[in-house]
Amino acid sequence: MDVSLFDFELLTERIALRPASPRDSARMLVAQGAELHDASVRDLMTWLRPGDCLVFNDTRVIPAQLEGKRGEARIGATLHKRIDLRRWQAFVRNAKRLRIGDRVDFGSGVSAIAEARDDEGGFTLFFGGDEPMEVLLERAGTMPLPPYIAGKRGVDEQDRSDYQTMFAREDGAVAAPTAALHFTPELVAALGEAGIKTETVTLHVGAGTFLPVKAEDTEDHRMHAEWGSISAEVAARLNAVRAAGGRVISVGTTSLRVLESAAGEDGVISEWTGETRIFITPGYRFRAIDGLMTNFHLPRSTLFMLVSALMGLETMQATYAHAIAQGYRFYSYGDASLLLPGDR
Repeated sequence: MDVSLFDFELLTERIALRPASPRDSARMLVAQGAELHDASVRDLMTWLRPGDCLVFNDTRVIPAQLEGKRGEARIGATLHKRIDLRRWQAFVRNAKRLRIGDRVDFGSGVSAIAEARDDEGGFTLFFGGDEPMEVLLERAGTMPLPPYIAGKRGVDEQDRSDYQTMFAREDGAVAAPTAALHFTPELVAALGEAGIKTETVTLHVGAGTFLPVKAEDTEDHRMHAEWGSISAEVAARLNAVRAAGGRVISVGTTSLRVLESAAGEDGVISEWTGETRIFITPGYRFRAIDGLMTNFHLPRSTLFMLVSALMGLETMQATYAHAIAQGYRFYSYGDASLLLPGDR
């Protein structure tokens, strides 16, 4: 498909630089088929039914943004894929000043050697020493905020908590599963009292999620791989939800990608661990999910293509036009949408 079909105009003033406080006070635009309803995240119980199940991503964001020097040259690195205990693939800023074999000093006693270039213009970085990588990153790294936020203000200590969901358990993401940022323990407890179930899967979100689609046709775009997992026990419980007539609602596009990667053609979800490059565009037949809660995404992005596949391109164009007109806040720290395409 022509990528320009997924373009729209958004004023920079609509980009949220801080999350709503408290988190569940964010606005939520509900799309039931083609019908639109202005609501709040706290209204979730109104739109869900007893027996439905919300599926969250339990990945934990690591401080994967590093700033360093090679000689006098400033080098920025965003780690996006772990290779082994000491090696990461990284997107590198000022990469023309970096050569294979160079050492980059990131300060606080943390340094890395550029071992190899990858096919996408980044580098494999080897971190020496005996300390675990988690310790090194906590000491020298900062939270990898999206460029549309980091370009407008500095990353600060508040982001270490703001850019982490209450479900974060498994270290490895370099971007937050932002739809789940809206949830609080109080909201989750209220959902449970209303008979709405919750489950977690894991997808370590990569920095590739921020990269624009440069191709003119979706057929020519190559997704970055991301590692994910769903246990046999969670898969069985989700299959039971649907067998009993409940709906599986993915909280975020990341948990959706795990579920769709783990589902067979018959819609049955199985235990699964591995890398996924699943790229969902209009025409895709969803197998594992019945709805999606997600934030508002960038124009021409793979995520706007995904929601258009779920709801239809015309419906999503109308939904985003309404959100812009009504002053909804966009992107990672912004407001939410609840997308319910109806019975399949």
